[in-house]
Amino acid sequence: MRHEAIPSTLFIENRARLKSRLLPGSLAVVNANDIPPTNADGTRMPIPNSDLFYLTGIEQEETMLLLAPDAHDEKLREVLFVREPNAHLKTWEGHKHPKDEAQAISGIKEVKWLTEFPAIFHRLMCELEHVYLNSNEHHRAVIEVETRDARFVQQVRAKYPLHDYRRLARELQALRLVKSPAEIALIRRACGITGQGFRRLLRTVRPGVMEYQAEAELSHEFIGHRAQFAYNPIIASGANACTLHYNQNDQPCRAGELLLLDVAACYANYQSDLTRTLPVGGRFTERQRQVYDAVLRSLRAATRAAVPGKLHKDWQQESEKIVEEELLRLGLLKPRDIQRQDPDKPAVKKYFMHGVGHPIGLDVHDVGLLKQPFAAGWVLTVEPGIYLPEEGFAVRLENTVVVTDGAPVDLMADIPIEADEIEALMNRGPKKAPPRR
Repeated sequence: MRHEAIPSTLFIENRARLKSRLLPGSLAVVNANDIPPTNADGTRMPIPNSDLFYLTGIEQEETMLLLAPDAHDEKLREVLFVREPNAHLKTWEGHKHPKDEAQAISGIKEVKWLTEFPAIFHRLMCELEHVYLNSNEHHRAVIEVETRDARFVQQVRAKYPLHDYRRLARELQALRLVKSPAEIALIRRACGITGQGFRRLLRTVRPGVMEYQAEAELSHEFIGHRAQFAYNPIIASGANACTLHYNQNDQPCRAGELLLLDVAACYANYQSDLTRTLPVGGRFTERQRQVYDAVLRSLRAATRAAVPGKLHKDWQQESEKIVEEELLRLGLLKPRDIQRQDPDKPAVKKYFMHGVGHPIGLDVHDVGLLKQPFAAGWVLTVEPGIYLPEEGFAVRLENTVVVTDGAPVDLMADIPIEADEIEALMNRGPKKAPPRR
């Protein structure tokens, strides 16, 4: 693993919480993700299955977790299955977990080789009644490629058609929404690395710098702190910022433009999410500053509104009203636009067309049923924006915050965001030379 070791108590506690939600006489199985293929015989680095990592801390391919809290044999109530290391694997793929190492990471005493899974699983299926199988149930997921979990579901249901099958994803989603203090500490660390990357970037942005050069500065900082990009970085100069998921990152940053940066670090599989908007030349124009301050006020108001008991849809509507007020002040909307608007297509959507925030954790758009009210321990992004393609720029600002029983805690409160502070940092001392194009 690239990151520092995480105490196994986190995973032990997560498994205990899940087992308490299972019906008597149940077993549950979670699979690792497949290794992503590219072309020809190529593959990418494995992407850990978030649910498997949440329950075990294991990131190795082909791993399987089996939970059977009521199994007659106490040794089979919690079993981790991993690939057996051998000389061939070590030569071609490197280190694989021996049993003692997998035990230390996960806190699971019973670790077996993957080849032992079929016989143990059959024994437990003969003994138990309810079977919890996993799947990706994120409401925005577009599922076109069959996953390892999906194949396993098909195989098990074909071989054992008479069991009572249950959806494990619903149980895990409910658990993963509320972060433990240990999880929040890992997200806070990702936020800290993100802040270091942003401060590094402030020293390099100036007219003539390419978007990809800004991306390279962030990559250098993240990798140097045992982290990686949490998602494809958005480095959008000028009108490019009006494309919400702009990923081209190959255009020059020009004097007078704004540079929108939606980029953050992932540490130990826990994600952060940040957006900042900078003046390429080091100073906002009067118009840019007006819009910037309007978005910053919206960010702070929406952050204050992220409190326990709030429904996500109500938070969204409140945030849209906040941005609507700012648009009226800016003259972008007129009172008659509000009076004549279609309730299903509010006027604010012309300038602020996306959600104000989302849960974040082991996934950037973390799992969870948003019909549930916010609760202490939820971690959310707050990301209002105003997009002005006619004027050739956009402003979006975003921080990662924790819902608490008191005021929300901003995990990015120490990352520069005030316009005056941004300008001061960008104009302090000589600019670091960008790398060659």
